[in-house]
Amino acid sequence: QVQLEESGGGLVQAGGSLRLSCAASGRASGSYAMAWFRQAPGKEREFVAAWRRNGGYTYYADSVKGRFTISRDNAKNTVHLQMNNLKPEDTAIYYCAADSSIILSSIRTARDYDYWGQGTQVTVSS
Repeated sequence: QVQLEESGGGLVQAGGSLRLSCAASGRASGSYAMAWFRQAPGKEREFVAAWRRNGGYTYYADSVKGRFTISRDNAKNTVHLQMNNLKPEDTAIYYCAADSSIILSSIRTARDYDYWGQGTQVTVSS
């Protein structure tokens, strides 16, 4: 059984930091890629950041580059998203995603991921 369990969301003031975690179990634990997406009310789900197993490469949306860092703890099958200098526009539900065979050109595409967590709310107040 595949499971992705997110944690670490919450309410923070603008300029603050939060760290999200996503623990993978089952088939998701050996995923080729793990990523974070977010969805704000009335908006489509958008790519935030991704980690790729081969070489440990990371990818970021332009809107979070320099503020967010994705990393993976291989021993714990967990991926983290460190979010610094948060802005009100970062407010959204953040979802962890994983896939065992996604191609590089699709790594920013939500519909191409097979496994999803339930989401965790991040709210940034101004």
